[in-house]
Amino acid sequence: MPKFPGLSGAQIVRALERLGFVVTRQSGSHIVMRRNGQGCVVPNHKEVKVGTVNGVLRQAGVSAEEFNSVI
Repeated sequence: MPKFPGLSGAQIVRALERLGFVVTRQSGSHIVMRRNGQGCVVPNHKEVKVGTVNGVLRQAGVSAEEFNSVI
C-alpha cells in the first residue's frame, strides 16, 4: 500500500469530494461522507496516520491509486 504522509482530515475530505463523495453530517471531529450508498468516516485531525487513511479508503471502496490521482 502506498504511504500518504502528512495528510490532514480536511485534505482527505477534499479529495473524497473530488471523487463524488458528499459530507452528510459531522459529529465532533468525525465527518461522515457518502457516495451511492457507500460511506466512510473521516477524522478531522491535523494529521491522520497512514493506517487510518488506508482504513478510510477501504471503507469508501476507493483504491489508493484513484485517491492519489486527486490529492
